[in-house]
Amino acid sequence: MFDYIKGQLTKITAKYIVVEANGLGYIIYVANPYSFTDSVNQKVTVYLHQVIREDAHLLFGFHSEDEKDVFLKLISVSGIGPTTALAIVAVDDNKGLVAAIDNSDIKYLMKFPKIGKKTAQQMVLDLAGKFVEAPQGEVKVQGNQSSQNEPLDEAIEALLALGYKASELKKIRAFFEGTGETTEHYIKAALKMLMKG
Repeated sequence: MFDYIKGQLTKITAKYIVVEANGLGYIIYVANPYSFTDSVNQKVTVYLHQVIREDAHLLFGFHSEDEKDVFLKLISVSGIGPTTALAIVAVDDNKGLVAAIDNSDIKYLMKFPKIGKKTAQQMVLDLAGKFVEAPQGEVKVQGNQSSQNEPLDEAIEALLALGYKASELKKIRAFFEGTGETTEHYIKAALKMLMKG
């Protein structure tokens, strides 16, 4: 699995970009290839997600880790594949997307390509409360906002990965904020609290 690639941007097409690293040209599918226009023949860093299918190994690329996190959340929803998720990311209205998910605005979600009513409802069900807005106006996946307590941040992220909802974890964060334990301790203690619940 790849996390990112650093190399020279050598080609832009309507669907993908090509980044050359160590003599190999990697085809990377991105939401808006032309957003890379200013970087042609320059060194770039592209965050990656690899999809392996029977007939192909595909790389999907992103300008930032936050953009990649939004994409990963989208493809976790039943009925949304990587191409559809890229189309949603391409609209570049993450604030609108998150507001629609959190407010159950099915009509807005159905404006995205290949998103029908059933998939829009599934998006609301699976993703409501899982995003927060960063101070700069970017959308971050819930749990990625950093506090002064890095082990607690890591624990919250691990609990989100296990499937706990962001709303459940707000109480956990508030309870432990200001303490100085290890990530492992926070996870174990939080799981006990969540199970008592």
